[in-house]
Amino acid sequence: MTCRIAISIINYRTASMTIECIRSVLSDIGDLDAHVVVVDNASGDGSADRIADWIAEQPADTPVALVRSASNTGFSGGHNQGMAAIAADHYLLLNSDALLRTGFLRTVLRAAEANPQAGLIAPRIETEDGEVQVNCFRFHSPWSELIRGANSGPVTRLLQRHVVALQPPVEPAAIEWASFACIFLRGRMTAEIGPMDEGYFLYFEDAEYCLRARRAGWGIVQDPRAVAVHFRGGSGPVKALEKARHRLPPYFYSSRTRFFRQAHGPMGPVLANLMWSAGRGVAQLRRLTGRAVPPAIEAEARDIWTGTLQPLGPRRAPET
Repeated sequence: MTCRIAISIINYRTASMTIECIRSVLSDIGDLDAHVVVVDNASGDGSADRIADWIAEQPADTPVALVRSASNTGFSGGHNQGMAAIAADHYLLLNSDALLRTGFLRTVLRAAEANPQAGLIAPRIETEDGEVQVNCFRFHSPWSELIRGANSGPVTRLLQRHVVALQPPVEPAAIEWASFACIFLRGRMTAEIGPMDEGYFLYFEDAEYCLRARRAGWGIVQDPRAVAVHFRGGSGPVKALEKARHRLPPYFYSSRTRFFRQAHGPMGPVLANLMWSAGRGVAQLRRLTGRAVPPAIEAEARDIWTGTLQPLGPRRAPET
């Protein structure tokens, strides 16, 4: 049996947030033929049992199921299990640290019906304080790595059409990929292009899936009338580490390398790294005028080469 919407949520040691996320989805379902699948990614902290107990306390017809993964399969693997658990016309992939605003599901359904060429519908994502989060982007490229390495206003302005983040309001034609913190996928597209690439543990898998969808002829649209709330740093450490300029985990750089290989060919990772290094050289020119050089992320000059010899090799998943 095929339902209209299946909502996939991954839990990894975030039981309380996951339950609140489920609540927000259930309150928005109404009379829609929709089902929630929660995939526990081998949390090992008892959170799967907490969620199971909560589900057991709900009315018998509550459309929520729990899938217990045998291992931590990462973002792609978790959502692949969620989507495989139930056939649906559409899939909503939703972070456990996110909530849906009232009317979300009906709004994205209308957007999908109005845009039959679109395989992906991106919502508007806000922080808990109502600040709009950037969730639509251009693809990462060697040019965008030059921009990132230089961290310079003149360089950014010169290469504006290669800047990855698209600041709202977004020009629809500019969207090349969208964040999978909350994304609505057409089931026919997922059947055509296949599951998410489990060679990614975390990060860049959403960009790769959008790349694959676009290469297959599917479009991406955003409907800002569909609103989700995404709590800052709720389910992962990388954003906080990046902000503090602390060293990022190996899986981040492994994912980065894999994406540059898939998006830009065999030399993509090398070109991206050389352009980032050139950007850092540009950044050093600030010293000539007595200005401080913006710090790079700790050990990044070395870590960007992670997996370069085997760009489609191990995803460097953490052990726990």
